[in-house]
Amino acid sequence: MKLPSFRLRIALLSAALAGSTLVGFGAVSWFQIYNAKISRLDAELLNHLMRATPNFPPREEPPAGAAFPRRENSRDRSRWHFYEDSLSYSFGTNTKTPVALVVLDANNNILYQSNSLPTDLEVNRLLLKRLHLTPLPPSPKREPPPLPSNTNPSFERPPLIRPRPPQFVTERTTTAVWRIGAAKFPNAQVAIAVSLQAVDQEMATIRNIFLVSIPGALLLVAVGAWLVSGGALRPIRQLTGVIQQVTVKGLDQRIPIGTTDVEFVELIQVFNLMLSRLERSFTQASRFSGDAAHELKTPLTILQGELERTLQQVDPGSEVQQRLSNLLDEVRRLSGIMRKLLLLSLADAGKMSLYLVEVDMSELLMEMLEDVEMLAPHLTVETDFTDGLRVKGDRDLLIQVLQNLFSNAIKYNLANGWIQIRTHQTLTTLHVTIVNASKDIPLSDRDRIFDRFYRGDPSRNRKVEGIGLGLSLAREIARAHRGDLTLDLTSSGQTAFTLTLPMNKPS
Repeated sequence: MKLPSFRLRIALLSAALAGSTLVGFGAVSWFQIYNAKISRLDAELLNHLMRATPNFPPREEPPAGAAFPRRENSRDRSRWHFYEDSLSYSFGTNTKTPVALVVLDANNNILYQSNSLPTDLEVNRLLLKRLHLTPLPPSPKREPPPLPSNTNPSFERPPLIRPRPPQFVTERTTTAVWRIGAAKFPNAQVAIAVSLQAVDQEMATIRNIFLVSIPGALLLVAVGAWLVSGGALRPIRQLTGVIQQVTVKGLDQRIPIGTTDVEFVELIQVFNLMLSRLERSFTQASRFSGDAAHELKTPLTILQGELERTLQQVDPGSEVQQRLSNLLDEVRRLSGIMRKLLLLSLADAGKMSLYLVEVDMSELLMEMLEDVEMLAPHLTVETDFTDGLRVKGDRDLLIQVLQNLFSNAIKYNLANGWIQIRTHQTLTTLHVTIVNASKDIPLSDRDRIFDRFYRGDPSRNRKVEGIGLGLSLAREIARAHRGDLTLDLTSSGQTAFTLTLPMNKPS
């Protein structure tokens, strides 16, 4: 299974790690900020509950014989209403904060309750419930203080009793969320509810900032990780580029180490050493092939000459003449192999010399057609090319390429088969395609058909002459002309080779 890009995975992993960190940090920060705001609100609530103490008048016992306890008069109610209004602007916001207030006397009679909010009934119910759950203040325990000598003994200052520290809770109504605190005093009970609307709005603003900033930060992290990983993988890309250029003419490529990261130095050193060994081995092999071909050329030429002279001296039609003829054919075949090996060694070394002249490809194709008619009169030949197809090239080498292609088209053709010759000309290139009827070439053979000494026939018998050097040499000649030779994809029952050559520029 092919994995995604390593660089992409680094960028995505970095973004995922940074994203989880930022989301976790944002969530923790949001809750910390929210808790800090609630704590500050609780402190203000506690302060206002303590400030409510002076608003309570001293507790008076009802007169003897009175039927009802003391009730809050209109002046006290106005004082509580003013106190409620002051609370609305006392909780750290520039706007009026919805506040609800409930005040009870020691006998749980309602002295004051808010009636200006649409949800007062529901909020007042929550305040009364909270007051019911709030414990009573502790009873006073004190020794009677010594009275001054000039003090009236009948006067006694009431003890100052502070309520138990209130516990604040958050309650939800149908329309809002409230923070409620309650305290009980000796002579009264008070409960305050503050709407968390302002706090929720501030937290919503902070949440929106996080929702915008975190994706932006993740994008910056991903882009930064992509750029950083690209810089880190630059030696790998450089190594890949050099590997792609490693051909018989590019074994001298080396990767410089001076500006490479330490982590890649050993890898690049090993690769450079491998190229050095390959270059040395290939140079030795190419030199051996060229030297062997060159050294065998002279003895084969002498042997061929001696056989030809001896063949002329023997009796015509004798058995000796037949044997000498067979030997001469083999010597000529060896001479052809030596010439091909010599050309291939020169091509490998990039030293194949071309005698460039203007070559009329139309004329060469007509000469090849005449040879086909003599060598294979049973084959049907179809042509589709025009006159005046001229290229700049080595005439003898191009003839060798065409001879090889037509020879293969004849040798590997079917009985009573056919050959087609087509040309296609553009402003810059000339395409010569030779198609013949044949058996289908297996995919494994198609990939190796240009390999040296490779033949599709596994038995390598002599029914079809050749040693597997013709196509390899033909392609090297085409590439030496800045062209190419390719095996085309065709339908079943045929084989097609296309020779591509650069066209002459019009004068």
